[in-house]
Amino acid sequence: MEERDVRFVRLWFTDVLGSLKSVAIGPAELEGAFAEGIGFDGSAIEGYARIYESDMVAHPDPSTFQMLPWRTQSNTARMFCDISLPDGSPSFADPRHVLKRALDKASDMGFTFYTHPEIEFFLFKPPIVPGVEPTPLDHGGYFDHTTLGDGTDFRRDAIDMLERMGISVEFSHHEGAPGQHEIDLRYADALTMADNIMTFRVVMKEVAVSQGIEASFMPKPFTEHAGSGMHTHVSLFEGDRNAFYDASDAYHLSRIGKQFVAGLLHHAPEITAVTNQWVNSYKRLTGEGEAPSYISWGRNNSSAMVRVPMFKPDKASSARVELRSPDSATNPYLAFALILAAGLSGIEQELELPAELDGDVNKLTPRERRALGVRTLPHNLEDAIREMESSELVASTLGEHVFDFFLRNKRAEFDDYRRQVTPHELATLLPRL
Repeated sequence: MEERDVRFVRLWFTDVLGSLKSVAIGPAELEGAFAEGIGFDGSAIEGYARIYESDMVAHPDPSTFQMLPWRTQSNTARMFCDISLPDGSPSFADPRHVLKRALDKASDMGFTFYTHPEIEFFLFKPPIVPGVEPTPLDHGGYFDHTTLGDGTDFRRDAIDMLERMGISVEFSHHEGAPGQHEIDLRYADALTMADNIMTFRVVMKEVAVSQGIEASFMPKPFTEHAGSGMHTHVSLFEGDRNAFYDASDAYHLSRIGKQFVAGLLHHAPEITAVTNQWVNSYKRLTGEGEAPSYISWGRNNSSAMVRVPMFKPDKASSARVELRSPDSATNPYLAFALILAAGLSGIEQELELPAELDGDVNKLTPRERRALGVRTLPHNLEDAIREMESSELVASTLGEHVFDFFLRNKRAEFDDYRRQVTPHELATLLPRL
């Protein structure tokens, strides 16, 4: 910090829903922050504490120190924090702690959990007006190569800023909808990646503001266009060995890998309220485009919820599975914890992987899907809440505090949503009734 003449340090953490929180301290306060933490009112943070037990402490993690490239005039750095109670015990409301607990269980089983997300988002022309459909920044399509413009300038500047913060980018491109873009982060352990995703969202917003545009992670802002997902590639390693790889298997997927996929399929309805946590998330999960609506798996099958990529089938380190249901507005700490827990449950119970679905599941008739035993993902947030509230796996992974708060918050969100009279109802019913 002295070498870089750091003037401020921002301490970052998230609430239960994944919103970033921040407090700034000067360099003189950092030694005390490492030793004793920084106290704050937990009752003012979404999902953290009740008003009569509000004192909490933020402890900065020095391994997450990075300069903020957009704060050039004030030389500002950031660190993520772990949250504790005044007695030093971890706060069970801290999403980062929820993920750490899940990773500890994987470690006890001999595994390290790696993730690699494909993060989609939209760029809009300002201003974004609540209740009014936004205007996309461009009208490009999937993988379109365009001359230099706002979108290509944005991705170049955003990737440069990410890499200056130590976040490696694998590639980027224009996505299928107008104004929609995708940036894929290079794989990392799940805790580092969850921190990286939170940083990614901040960087996208900061770069957009600096260029006079708006960035949004809303899952589906347009009725007629595909929504924004966060297809997440996952793998387990035992030391340096990829536990998902088996050269002798037809899919090059090991027994552990197959059991992990079976766990994802088995628990998919229970974890969807977290991986797709907003009422708008379910406008995306309709089977249109490449967003899944049904619980199935396949190789190179973009209609399946879980896909086994076959880009490099003979490369052991590349063996992985891709979960296609999460969207980019999830809380990554909670989402990764539940994805891991679901997969580990499949390994612990030695679940058998059902038959691969070879064709487009969306084109099957309901009778054909029933005959194949294909279940659906929850159709809306209320269905997802109902699946989650009866799940022992979700309750034990999140912990009682986060589990109860999340359910209460999401019930309130859906109750408020279902009371709203929508433009669709006014357009279709008002002239007729």
